[in-house]
Amino acid sequence: MAFEPFMQILRGIQGKRTNIGIGDVQSAQQMAFLRNLQKEMKKEDALKTSLDELKVVVFDIETTGFNPKQGHDIISIGAIKMHGSSIQEDDIFYSLIYSEKEIPLEVVGLTGITNDQLKEARFVGDVLIEFLQFTNDCILVAHHANHERNFMQYASTKLFRTSFKHRIVDTSFLYKIAEPNIQLSSLEDLCEHNSIPIVGRHHALEDAKMTAKLWSVYLEKVKIHGCKTLQDVYDQFARI
Repeated sequence: MAFEPFMQILRGIQGKRTNIGIGDVQSAQQMAFLRNLQKEMKKEDALKTSLDELKVVVFDIETTGFNPKQGHDIISIGAIKMHGSSIQEDDIFYSLIYSEKEIPLEVVGLTGITNDQLKEARFVGDVLIEFLQFTNDCILVAHHANHERNFMQYASTKLFRTSFKHRIVDTSFLYKIAEPNIQLSSLEDLCEHNSIPIVGRHHALEDAKMTAKLWSVYLEKVKIHGCKTLQDVYDQFARI
């Protein structure tokens, strides 16, 4: 599926450049193109793809809070590609995202991202366009995925007036099948449980890399439990 026409249309949209990066999308024809593009993405039947051949993009976002509807913003996004349980170490994406608001001190302390850095960063619309091009039609994976899903959905609706159609799979789908009695849920605890070094916590790309390692470990474990495809994972998770 060609994403370059998508990029060209978005970059060609006329309108004042605001802090969201791309101006309001007003052309009905352009919006129809975006929706048709996302419909095509939905047709990709990745649920039936062998887990050994499944291509995913594992990603993480850092934000100024937990609720985009209350004015909290995405301030960075990091991602890494995988093919089956193999991590493609050199195929990564990372960007800071512009914010005109002052970042809470606790967020600065947690992430190491400063107000000065964000004043020089790119607008969220521009970053999301590049992220969509990076992900192409891959399934997305995240740890505690509701956080990522809520922010991506909000941003897509606000920027492009269309819902975010990429499938996002939570790592919990795997580890709750592989270890149903496990009481751990945080990224740190699960990494320690699986002897994965904790490096650069709360940096979006480093968190994405650790999540990818978790996905790789648990992908092999769910295969032992009889999961051959993502559909099998969904079916077993639904029975827990």
